[in-house]
Amino acid sequence: QVQLAESGGGLVQAGDSLRLSCAVSGRTASGRTFSTYTMGWFRQAPGKEREYVAAISWINGTDYADSVKGRFTISRDNAKNTVHVYMDSLKPEDTAVYYCAASTGERVGEYDYWGQGTQVTVSS
Repeated sequence: QVQLAESGGGLVQAGDSLRLSCAVSGRTASGRTFSTYTMGWFRQAPGKEREYVAAISWINGTDYADSVKGRFTISRDNAKNTVHVYMDSLKPEDTAVYYCAASTGERVGEYDYWGQGTQVTVSS
């Protein structure tokens, strides 16, 4: 069983920075571990659909939503089974619950494990 736990959320002012972390433990039924997963960050604002934020592949390829490109940086530490997203120049519209997710390959193309989320609130 794969488990994800986010941390680092909080209340900040517009223009501030924040780093979210996601610790991953366990392995899939087939024995896959963190270093082989694509990891993603998603967010959901009140009254809105969950949206994609960023992803990092097992070979450190990265991808970002247009809304965060140039402000957010995703990274991973395979030695610590952790993925981070550094969020710079935060805006009130970045306010949301942020979730990390793992695409382990058990269900191709899907994020099959999710964390509980961490709240980020950006005040104007």
